[in-house]
Amino acid sequence: MAREGASGWLTELRQAAWAEFEKLGFPTTRRGNELWKYTDLRRLEKDAFAQPGVARAGSLTSEAVREIAPWSDDWHNVVTVDGRFSGELSRNLSGSGLSISNLAESATTEQSKLEPVLAQLAKIDGNAFAALNTALFESGALIQVEQNTELEQPVHILHVITSGASNRAFFPRALVLTGPNSRATVIESYVNLSEQPQLTVPVLEIAPGEGATVRHFRVQLENEQSIHIGTTRTEQPANAVFISTSFATGPAIGRNDVHTNLAAEGAETTLHGLYITNGSSHQDNEISTTHEKPHGTSHQYYKGILAGKSRAVFSGKVLVQPGAMKTLAEQKDLNLLLSRGAEIDTKPSLEIYADDVKCAHGATAGHVDEGMLFYLMSRGIGREAAAIMLVSGFASEIVEEFEPRPLKEFLYRKLEQIVPKLDSEGIL
Repeated sequence: MAREGASGWLTELRQAAWAEFEKLGFPTTRRGNELWKYTDLRRLEKDAFAQPGVARAGSLTSEAVREIAPWSDDWHNVVTVDGRFSGELSRNLSGSGLSISNLAESATTEQSKLEPVLAQLAKIDGNAFAALNTALFESGALIQVEQNTELEQPVHILHVITSGASNRAFFPRALVLTGPNSRATVIESYVNLSEQPQLTVPVLEIAPGEGATVRHFRVQLENEQSIHIGTTRTEQPANAVFISTSFATGPAIGRNDVHTNLAAEGAETTLHGLYITNGSSHQDNEISTTHEKPHGTSHQYYKGILAGKSRAVFSGKVLVQPGAMKTLAEQKDLNLLLSRGAEIDTKPSLEIYADDVKCAHGATAGHVDEGMLFYLMSRGIGREAAAIMLVSGFASEIVEEFEPRPLKEFLYRKLEQIVPKLDSEGIL
């Protein structure tokens, strides 16, 4: 499954990844498979999705991109259209202390830097989707930030699927390397314009240097027929900070699989997210953090809004390894169920093998507060408008975390479009 022109080590990596995927196959067996206990992937065995190179990229103008995706001309914008890098749509690919390049092409010129990292955070062993992506990604994006650099503008990695043929498969890949004491913001957006079934299997690896801070935003906007299985992996050295906030809506089957490894003292990670499901959509959140060393801090905080006959999963795990004293870890998952048919499977968990730690977790699922609803109605607000206000207020706590102004404004516009649609299912 190697690509022509790839360096020898990348070719070998691709071959090993394909062999691993052939051995594992798709994880369609749920019994005894804790990682996929609540998510049914048997559709992947029924539907045939075209591999990259079969489908042709559609046309998309820069004006159209501004209408469908978060955007600022000031950002460093890396755009792929139907799985292919678009030089026409990408903007500002370099800057002071910043380098952005084709990941596959850089494998030859920067082998010594990439070989120890690529597929070492998102390991192919035992992970069918990481293996499949590693075997089949076409180009990918390599983002490098030099030490002591503070980027003034975020790096935006935008993946657009155009309308057109059904059952296409895409394997976006990005690797982010930030030097010691650097600061960078990375936005990762997925926009699907097709109304046909598509399969997207992205992988993002982030390797910060000591004392570095990486702020990460993830936006997943899919159609109701598609499957999106995303993997994010990072390993944090001493005093490195990783903060990630996600927004997900839309797919028939969606998964946000995030693992952060606090590999040295003083590392800190914050994982927050909002997921919105309706109709028969399904969103799975597999969120895990490992504390390897003392004085690590981690926070997991997710919110779900569920309507129709949709389902969502939150599987949060914190592992505190032996010797990781003075760990502080918190987990919380809050869900708002807007219909009788909606269902949430939430499973926060702590696994602790060290003394002198502070760890806590919790999960809730409930309906719109009738008391608050009555209060708003008593002030002359209609029941539907009042319910929409409460649902939007529940979501806004997470949306407010999306710091770049154009990104936050884009998501609030999306929220305004999504929340009223819930009424069409008779839930408000």
